[in-house]
Amino acid sequence: MTRDIFQPSGQIQFGIFFQGVNSGTIWKAAESGSQTDFESFRRLVQTAERGKFAAFFLGEGLRLREHLGRPHALDVVGRPDAQTMLAALAAVTTNIGLVATQNTTYNDPADLAHRLSSLDLISGGRAAWNIVTTDNAWTGANFRRGGYLDHADRYRHAEAFVETAKRIWDSWETPSGPARRVLHEGQHYTVDVTPLLPRSAQYRPVLFQAGDSPDGRDFAARQADVIFSAHPKFDNAVEFRRDIVARSVAAGRGANAVQIMPASEFILAATDQEAQEKKDWVRSLQIGPQQAIAYLEQFWGRELSSYDPDGPLPEIDPVVEETSETRGSGFHGAKARQLADQWRAEAKDKGLSIRQFVTSKTARVDATFTGSYTAVADHLAEYARVGAVDGFNISPWLVPTGLDDIVNHLVPELQERGVYPTEYRGTTLRENLGLETPVRTAETVRVS
Repeated sequence: MTRDIFQPSGQIQFGIFFQGVNSGTIWKAAESGSQTDFESFRRLVQTAERGKFAAFFLGEGLRLREHLGRPHALDVVGRPDAQTMLAALAAVTTNIGLVATQNTTYNDPADLAHRLSSLDLISGGRAAWNIVTTDNAWTGANFRRGGYLDHADRYRHAEAFVETAKRIWDSWETPSGPARRVLHEGQHYTVDVTPLLPRSAQYRPVLFQAGDSPDGRDFAARQADVIFSAHPKFDNAVEFRRDIVARSVAAGRGANAVQIMPASEFILAATDQEAQEKKDWVRSLQIGPQQAIAYLEQFWGRELSSYDPDGPLPEIDPVVEETSETRGSGFHGAKARQLADQWRAEAKDKGLSIRQFVTSKTARVDATFTGSYTAVADHLAEYARVGAVDGFNISPWLVPTGLDDIVNHLVPELQERGVYPTEYRGTTLRENLGLETPVRTAETVRVS
């Protein structure tokens, strides 16, 4: 087989995505823990490692979402810095990878490369970087930069950033040195650095990326080791795999060079009926009455607290024509008046209350696997057989016990089918994902 022909591994792996602001995590149930206490992170990561998960993945939030011109009081507020938390978790784990989401727009490449190298070294080669970009002014205001980066420049800027970080990590002639000087001259910054830290046990941090636009896919095909995708449904996953393979080969990489791990939610029980009942319970708690009203307020641009969340959608029109970016990416750019008419008609046709309607709009329909442990294991085995994905990045709907069902019941079913690891392959994340060690030149390079 040649490098330009994709070869399914027949295996899948799991990662965990510990979110910050989101509508999927239940925070008001008796079983819910804190999303800032170290104990929540420790409990989840050690459960994941017991289940042979490949990676523990932390999101990043650089500004609180606003609601009607004020900080959104119903959002989950705050989260610890990703690299600080992952460094602490490195001390209480042995094998699981530690993935930090870090923004190329509001970091500097030499500094971030150094900090990620530090995490990689102290964890024994288990660090990874989830590369994200942004261009919006409301985040930039926190960094005194405003909207300085044009939308069209996001990936051009990010590519120069990532290439510079890679050259820093690749600058060692041998694992122990000496390191060569790295220069970068570009539109947004100039770098002149000689790295201080040696290579880690896995050579350099693993690179994740989650952009799904054509530019984002091309960027991932050129730069990423793993894509955190938005395509967990089987047919969509197969098509996404074909697309990424084609883009990877066109970029001069192998057909298997980039792994794919879509975002997912698992709601499991001993039987399909019990799983469906659990799903109904989960959905009833993910969106409460206050959250349902607040969701509509983000589009209506006005207070709707006088409306019954178990009643029909508001008959009054929004006071905005189009929603702004300050409300968050999920609300940005919506044609509010047009959307309100469509939603009222849809809710009336389906007989849905405000709360039911909002639940239907926010539920992870495509990303949710619901059923018995046996049925879901059979379904995932088919993904492994055809190589639709390399694994799933799971967002638990309950913290810190949301992985227990998966680790205690689903993982053994998958192991019995021979499609899930029974042990870690090695001690580094690159080894455990089955990724090749990068081969790059160590020459000093100047980029304009």
